[in-house]
Amino acid sequence: MLSNSVKRFSFLALTCSLVLASCSNDEEEVMSSETLEETANLEVSQEILDQVEALGMNTGYVKWDTFHFPDGTSEPRLYLEEDVVITPDQLNALTALNAQEKGDKTSKQYRTSALVSQGRVISIIGFTGGNQALTSKERTALQWAVDNYNRLSGVSISFNLTFGTDYQNKDMVVYNNTVNNPSGAGGSAGFPSNGFPFKFVQIYGLSNYDTNVIEHVITHEIGHSVGFRHTDWFSRQSCGQNVNEGGDVNYIPGTPSGFDPTSVMLACFSSSEDGEFNTNDITALRNMY
Repeated sequence: MLSNSVKRFSFLALTCSLVLASCSNDEEEVMSSETLEETANLEVSQEILDQVEALGMNTGYVKWDTFHFPDGTSEPRLYLEEDVVITPDQLNALTALNAQEKGDKTSKQYRTSALVSQGRVISIIGFTGGNQALTSKERTALQWAVDNYNRLSGVSISFNLTFGTDYQNKDMVVYNNTVNNPSGAGGSAGFPSNGFPFKFVQIYGLSNYDTNVIEHVITHEIGHSVGFRHTDWFSRQSCGQNVNEGGDVNYIPGTPSGFDPTSVMLACFSSSEDGEFNTNDITALRNMY
């Protein structure tokens, strides 16, 4: 599927490995033929690859795919590292910001150069309309995920959660996009831009998981939206891989420099997740905000 940097997880045996879902018949019913043709004809330009490489990210994970909005519309967007969605304009801004930060020695763990403005109260809505509405279990999981962030002391950002369909004036909307991802399980998001979090947080294929696992996925996706990178960016070990995602990542004193098996920001998840930050996630978040 086409999109801007989106994260997707698929359950295999007792663990989840990251996969790309191809366009299905279900998707074609939602997308117009014009959108499908537009997406099919897009190629990742050398300029885009150069920008991704300048960010230190793996150019092997860049593609166009279709991004679906809560109102049923869609558009082509770039996907980076199979789990982050981004527009060309956002990529331009992130590249420029990264260039400005060259030589900055401030410690930062697994985050992008772009962050949400310090002290921002983020308005977040759980979508409740149509075939992309959150289920009752998913709404509970979203509340728990928001609580994960709001209960932390020493963090300047916070969230104001509501439920409904009027998402246009909100900073972030969380919705169920299973209709367009019928074969996968997990979620997708993007990185902050212009001091705001990435707006569209999707989850899909989680109906057979318990509320704690869904809480984990939503907490993880919100993490990307406020600037977190994967904790195992250097290996994707949680996915059973040995691939370095690259990018603007730096070690924070007091957190592991190697694999952290209980971080909520691991690239892939299992069916036994508890949905909570570990102490290293909290240290990283406090450093960022």
